[in-house]
Amino acid sequence: MMFQNSIEAGQTTVYRLFRSQALIAPGSPAIKYGDAIQTYGELLARANRLANALQANGIGKGDRVAILSHNRPEYIELELAAAALGAIVCCLNWRLVEDELAHCISLVAPKLVIAEEEFTSDLGKITDVPVLVIGKDYEDRLASASDDTPDTNVEPEDGLIILYTSGTTGLPKGAVVSHRAMMARALLFTSELALATDDGFVAWAPLFHMASTDHALATLMRGGLVIVVDGYQPDAMIEAIESHSIGWLVLIPGMIEGFIDACNKAAIKPRGIRICGAMADLVPPQQIAEITKILDTPYANSFGATETGLAPASRGRIEPGDIPERLSKQQTAFCEVRLVNAGDEDVADGDPGEMALRGPTLFSGYWNADEANAECFRGGWFHMGDMFRRNPDGTLDFVDRAKYLIKTGGENVYPAEIERVLLADPDVTDAAVVRTGDDRWGEVPIAFVSRSSESVTEESLMAKCSQSLARYKLPREIRFIDFDDFPRSTSGKIQRHLLEQTLKDPQ
Repeated sequence: MMFQNSIEAGQTTVYRLFRSQALIAPGSPAIKYGDAIQTYGELLARANRLANALQANGIGKGDRVAILSHNRPEYIELELAAAALGAIVCCLNWRLVEDELAHCISLVAPKLVIAEEEFTSDLGKITDVPVLVIGKDYEDRLASASDDTPDTNVEPEDGLIILYTSGTTGLPKGAVVSHRAMMARALLFTSELALATDDGFVAWAPLFHMASTDHALATLMRGGLVIVVDGYQPDAMIEAIESHSIGWLVLIPGMIEGFIDACNKAAIKPRGIRICGAMADLVPPQQIAEITKILDTPYANSFGATETGLAPASRGRIEPGDIPERLSKQQTAFCEVRLVNAGDEDVADGDPGEMALRGPTLFSGYWNADEANAECFRGGWFHMGDMFRRNPDGTLDFVDRAKYLIKTGGENVYPAEIERVLLADPDVTDAAVVRTGDDRWGEVPIAFVSRSSESVTEESLMAKCSQSLARYKLPREIRFIDFDDFPRSTSGKIQRHLLEQTLKDPQ
């Protein structure tokens, strides 16, 4: 009991850290959206007004407020206002179909939905939750509220954000990210990506995704500038890169080839980027070499998740112009990692095991999902569902998702092992391997490939696979499709289950 005051003094929240930056430098630019710039002082005033308006309407600690919107400053205003109140922002994916969206809303039971006008008619069909429309209604609500700091009692373990995860089966789950986790993620960004306090961030990826929400809030807690761009707009992104010093430039699989072309066409001259990219395993190595040479910055050889942030294995980087021959991961700081078998026993080095971790960046659990939480947090560790091998030098090789495994003739085949061989061909622009039933072997792998040259044939790729893979891992068939025909999640990952479905659908 004698330490109670010191315990309280050692705690803070996302809102308080942002507010400190606003009090130190109220005239510094906080958000740039198009030609409009909002200072830290202006953003603090608007966040306070929104928080007080929400509080006056009965929204307080632990209550949920959903948002259905493209990228825009109001998105970040809401996150900061909720941080001040202890409320939780539920970041809805506007790309979902009605049934999925209805599920995401009913799952979290929000007291209010804040939405762009174009989405209001769809909301009216699926929920009776009150809607505050961004525009005149939203601005009128702010204008009538005080900009005083809200009187609240928010703690680090209180939820701040719910981000929806998309699996290969079932409906999305809501991952709750606390103030503690968000602050730890901000520190990990700075530590592992070697960011400066005033480095800017281009929030072009959807704000309902961890990459933009996590890093936008991290940037505002540091005192940097967030350049908000509504989705993948190469010209706007290039203008930001040429005008501002950028810390981490998020690049995701599926958009890099087009961005390379846009940068070359614009003869881009970056002002300075510390690091770019993410998920190197899912990007053709030649594209990594090209984009890093153009931007004159390393590529992040990262591995994280919505549930974990940048942890557990995102320390590695690929130097500009290098074509990586191996993509072994380096464990990040501030987390513990184990590789375990089905019995949760540590596996030997060189054997595949499911990654389990502990650390302050971890989310608090899935909203209203006791069974899923009991499974993934068993034994006091978070089990990611991703398989890795540990090398003698301590690095980690990603194998594949534990639940997407091809069992052929009693042998385990991980699709990523085959995909890495296919992507090593400089004329292969993307590749994905799925499973299909087989009367003799149970399951066999089928590869889908997009190519930039007709010189790439099934025979040439099968020859490469034969040189690098055991015979039982060879794809039964290679199907060529257009690059744009790969179904992707919002993070750019190819959705294998949708490709697999095409094998079952009648031609």
